[in-house]
Amino acid sequence: MKTTAQLEAFHARPAAAVAEQLGVDPLRGLGAEEAGARLERFGPNTVTAPAGPGLVLRVLRQFHDPLIYVLLLAGVVTGLFGGYVDAGVIGGVVLLNALVGFVQESRAQRALDALSRMVPSDATVLRDGVTRRMPAADLVPGDVVELAAGDRVPADVRLTEVRLAEVDESALTGESVPVRKSADAVTGEAVVADRVGCAYSGTLVTRGWARAVVTATGGATELGDIQHLVATAEVVATPLTRKLARFSRQLSVVIVAVSVAAFALGVFRGTPVPEMFTAVVALAVGAIPEGLPAAVAIVLAIGVVRMSRRGAIVRNLPAVETLGGTTVICTDKTGTLTQNRMNVTTLAAGDLLVPPAEAGARLRECLVAGVLCNDAQLGEGDPTEIALLESALAAGLDPEAIRAAAPRTETVPFESETRMMTTVHGEVGYLKGAVEEVVARCADEVVAGVVRPLDAAALDRVHQELTARGLRVLAFARFTPGSAPTLLGLQAMHDPPRPEAVTAVAACRSAGIDVKMITGDHAGTARAIAAEVGLVEEAASARVLTGAELTELPEEAFDETVAGTQVFARVSPGQKLELVRALQRRGHVVAMTGDGVNDAPALRRADIGVAMGRNGTDAARQAADMILTDDDFASIESAVREGRSVFDNLRKFIAWTLPANIGEGMVVLVAILLGATLPIVPVQILWINMTTAVFLGLTMAFEPTEAGIMGRPPRPPKRPLFTAALLRRVVLVSLLLVVAAFAAYQAELAAGVSLAEARTSAINVFVGVQAAYLLSCRSLDRPVLLAWPGRSRMFALGLVLTAGLQLLLTYVPIMNTWFHTAPVGAGSWLWVLGAAVVAFAVVEADKLIWHRVAARRQVSPGREGGERRAR
Repeated sequence: MKTTAQLEAFHARPAAAVAEQLGVDPLRGLGAEEAGARLERFGPNTVTAPAGPGLVLRVLRQFHDPLIYVLLLAGVVTGLFGGYVDAGVIGGVVLLNALVGFVQESRAQRALDALSRMVPSDATVLRDGVTRRMPAADLVPGDVVELAAGDRVPADVRLTEVRLAEVDESALTGESVPVRKSADAVTGEAVVADRVGCAYSGTLVTRGWARAVVTATGGATELGDIQHLVATAEVVATPLTRKLARFSRQLSVVIVAVSVAAFALGVFRGTPVPEMFTAVVALAVGAIPEGLPAAVAIVLAIGVVRMSRRGAIVRNLPAVETLGGTTVICTDKTGTLTQNRMNVTTLAAGDLLVPPAEAGARLRECLVAGVLCNDAQLGEGDPTEIALLESALAAGLDPEAIRAAAPRTETVPFESETRMMTTVHGEVGYLKGAVEEVVARCADEVVAGVVRPLDAAALDRVHQELTARGLRVLAFARFTPGSAPTLLGLQAMHDPPRPEAVTAVAACRSAGIDVKMITGDHAGTARAIAAEVGLVEEAASARVLTGAELTELPEEAFDETVAGTQVFARVSPGQKLELVRALQRRGHVVAMTGDGVNDAPALRRADIGVAMGRNGTDAARQAADMILTDDDFASIESAVREGRSVFDNLRKFIAWTLPANIGEGMVVLVAILLGATLPIVPVQILWINMTTAVFLGLTMAFEPTEAGIMGRPPRPPKRPLFTAALLRRVVLVSLLLVVAAFAAYQAELAAGVSLAEARTSAINVFVGVQAAYLLSCRSLDRPVLLAWPGRSRMFALGLVLTAGLQLLLTYVPIMNTWFHTAPVGAGSWLWVLGAAVVAFAVVEADKLIWHRVAARRQVSPGREGGERRAR
């Protein structure tokens, strides 16, 4: 890692002093012997990923989880009772979970590998006075390299000689346009994006030529610093995985405790040990939700498919649910909120400010100057110069015809020292460049076709007004040989926001999601875009924190200040990571977008890392949980909507499946307490669990999105998966299942039927009540008939298939043999129908009562705010 003193020595000192410090003559380069010695000292110029745990350890680590232990126990118990197919299914679930975890853990290593691929394989190096191509890995500090348009910078360098060089540093800094370079020194406090005299490993030379001295290689480069941040940025478990892990631990403890207590009680009362062992195993098998992990994975996978149709590719299944609980979205500016293309919005001359389409004859020559003093073609070239051509088109001019009528005879390319470009076309020439540079050379100006003395004060006011909007302003002038230039006007441009991003930001804010912009661009530009997309009310009063200001913040005020600020500009990769950590320390679920190498550490640390698929780097995509195929912020809003829908469906499935497992366990426990014969045996419990979980429960994965889902506030991150309302519902339905199954079992025995027939009736009642409760679960909080979510073919198909399976279980002889069932008469089916209707009516009445209670609390003046937060 580089020290601050070293950084200042390179970018804040003159180029000649840097070369002297590194012991090299910029005109000859290092000698071969000295270069070899330095290679031994500093090592190869490669960004290498630190070695991770071995393959075997990474595989075994996937099984170290309480939920996996519960599943393995279920599989063993199932196998012991002859359910080899079911045991195989459970084993497959265990392996699937292990595979998903293994793939997820491999993401970090792929991100580091992508970073190392950004270092070019070859470089042009000056050694012993001879220029040669050689492997970039052999570069050492002090080497003199030459950079041309199209080259990727092979190491961190201090520029010593520059000819019109521009470098695209967007992957490293987030700067939206190529940076013009010079050999000038800057202040020691300058951030990476402002160090015009340096270039950095992995960035791309887009124009010109430069000679430079290598100042850092390999892990000591800025790219190496980011690699270190990625390697050390811990991956945060998603809310869903945290809650499921907590639930699995609690469930394991409860099952073991209840099973041991029941076993001890039965043995104490004189029940034979083998019989008690069978009963306790039935209790454990009934209470273990074997289908829960598989169902969660399937619900999430279906959410992934839905998101892909909206332009969002999810690489990590739990990320689907996490999106639904997102409380803060930290988004980049360029290409995400904006269109990633420059666009001229305003032309100005004197007090006249008009859009290009209204320029007319008054500013025609300013537009012509923008076409002639320009090296780009439509759709190809520098984004700023392309914008000038499109401005002329918008005004009704033909750039090709203008160029054909006034061929160029001489060119003075853009120079960083003058910040201007000059072209000559026969007897007339044009200037284009920074406002202060062009205006300083002009004595007159053209306003509405009339030449008049230049009003510098008025021009300065217009210039300040345009820059305050975050616009990039260029001045244009005309001259004839031997005369002073005449100012033709100004053209102001910016990267416009995406129209759909404005709507998406508003939707996120109405959903209670805080949206923050974190960019490497200038503060003025960030402020203006923030106002245009609706992140702040007014650009003039909006607070923007720069990277330099973040550095000065006291530690005790850092988190609070970050939470209260919407726009951050000129931030470094390390600061992006710190912003994410600060928000997480305040309890937020953070989604972070990014496209550059500089975003990779923060993407990995965030609860949800969102990379750009179209213009993003490999390093960003490999570190992210989700990739936007269209680089559009609106896709994030759609993904959040889908994430909330997925979580709703997960809640519905959990609310439906837990009463079945608890009810099965309670049926066995009640039989043990009463000393009665088991109404349901282990193999029958497994039948209920596996068939209903697949054919009934999984229909919840296909439920449509409920109306008004984006009108709710985000779920509090600390809210448990099993709320008081959900637990109350689970207990109610569990009791209904126990009472219905026991009543049917005892009634059938009292009627004189066989034990197998009584057990078959109990199984069918259990499944019938579950089917009725599934209908009720289509709306958890309101009576389903009042909040009907719409038709669901999967729901109807699930009911039909389950009914068919129960008929097979009841009347097919081989099924009777395998599962200890027997055919039953019509009276038994009346029990099933009656129990299902009563259970549905009780649950719906419970929902109606609690819905009305909640409505009264909501309108209560003293409790309104608290109830809103509780929801």
